[in-house]
Amino acid sequence: MSEKIERLKTVIIGSGPAGYTAAIYAARADLKPVMYTGMEPGGQLTTTTEVDNFPGYPEGIDGPTMMVQLQQQAERFGTEVRIGMVTAVELSDETGGIHKLTIDDDKVIEAETVIISTGASAKYLNLPSEQRLRGGGVSACAVCDGFFYKGQDVAIVGGGDTAAEEASYLANICNKVTMLIRKDHMRASKAMQHRVNSLKNIDIHYNTEIDEVLGDQVVEGLRMVNNQTGKKEEIAITGLFIAIGHTPNTGIFKGQLDMDETGYILTKGKSTKTNKPGVFASGDAQDKEYRQAVTAAGTGCMAALDAERYLATVETPEEVV
Repeated sequence: MSEKIERLKTVIIGSGPAGYTAAIYAARADLKPVMYTGMEPGGQLTTTTEVDNFPGYPEGIDGPTMMVQLQQQAERFGTEVRIGMVTAVELSDETGGIHKLTIDDDKVIEAETVIISTGASAKYLNLPSEQRLRGGGVSACAVCDGFFYKGQDVAIVGGGDTAAEEASYLANICNKVTMLIRKDHMRASKAMQHRVNSLKNIDIHYNTEIDEVLGDQVVEGLRMVNNQTGKKEEIAITGLFIAIGHTPNTGIFKGQLDMDETGYILTKGKSTKTNKPGVFASGDAQDKEYRQAVTAAGTGCMAALDAERYLATVETPEEVV
């Protein structure tokens, strides 16, 4: 006799601020949420040393501790947190339909509603010295971590709108910002280029890449190399910001959910609804504009409320186990 497939009312995929906030709201609404943590339990915040801009922590909090507390809060209301990764999905097109999820390429479960909170991964240069100093002065979010380098000299890598915007942000709080662009031009919009060029404490180096990030425990400097001449130069900095883009963790949904050209899930209007009934997307998997813990948490709340309202409008095909 084959084993009966487990059917759940609400499955949350991902365990960052969006996922845990969705879990808190879903559990309080008696949706009996089950969360699959994914490969990185806690999401990007587990690699952040200090979180100073999330409301409710007047003294700040380190990222891993914050995620443990969010998990404890979700579990207090009845969320079941499972270590595992959703590796394949078969999403129903029917209102009231059942969605099939494969866990770790093995177990298949069914869900009446699915909340996607898989986040996005920052792109890095993958230099050994860069990876070694992540959390020690190397960051992929100037808005998150720039405050810690107020009045100091920092560098930023990238030539697009995000890099230009973050360079401008850093220029307002840091002593000097060195901007490294590997091409001979900036990809950012003309308006963003004008803004960067108007700030006197931004020093732009074109055709320039990182040769090595200097420092043992924390960032102390940077060795740059001109990719046209091979000339190397060292500068003293305390913070390095990588702004070369993010990759949404949405690959398993391609071909089933509507996405933009870069893989971010498209949602309807001001909701978290996707093109599949009963499937909702929250956090950085659908937000390429803000990418903050607090905005991710907000959309996690929205997704749980959308799921609750959806379930109230459909007849459950059979009793949830």
